[in-house]
Amino acid sequence: MPKGAKKGGHKGRMRTYTSPEEIDAQIKAEKEKSKVEDDEAERDEQAEPKSPHSGSEESDDEEYQQKRKGVEGLIDIENPNRVAQKSKKVSQLEVEGPRQLTRREREEIEKQKAKERYMKMHLAGKTEQAKADLARLAIIRKQREEAARKKEEERKAKEAAAAIPRGMQSLSLDK
Repeated sequence: MPKGAKKGGHKGRMRTYTSPEEIDAQIKAEKEKSKVEDDEAERDEQAEPKSPHSGSEESDDEEYQQKRKGVEGLIDIENPNRVAQKSKKVSQLEVEGPRQLTRREREEIEKQKAKERYMKMHLAGKTEQAKADLARLAIIRKQREEAARKKEEERKAKEAAAAIPRGMQSLSLDK
């Protein structure tokens, strides 16, 4: 047996799948739980009105205290460079002002506009490529017309050649 190979490893177990009914039940339970939590949060907010100046700094400090992990809880260090992350509400975001485009976005828009201009000029026959295409098409048309004319002449020549011997035979039979 190769190194590290074990009999009956965990990879050979049967897989178990969650049924759709169980998934639906879990989702429904989570929704109900979130509704209950939202209702409790609303009741708490209504019960304790906050003054406009109280709490923004205190709540950030409290959140920081709760988020401490590992040894941070034992050692109390004040970092002067730490900037508290403040979550912005949707109402605080600047939606009215026009957003500045990034260089890539600006270049992409310019590229699309240039492509549209080129296609317009190409369809109008003003670009070098369009002129070359039209010239090539004109040459092909002339060649096809000449080929059709030659074919028509050959067909008429064959008909004339086929008509002459018939006429000769009918003349020779009359005698």
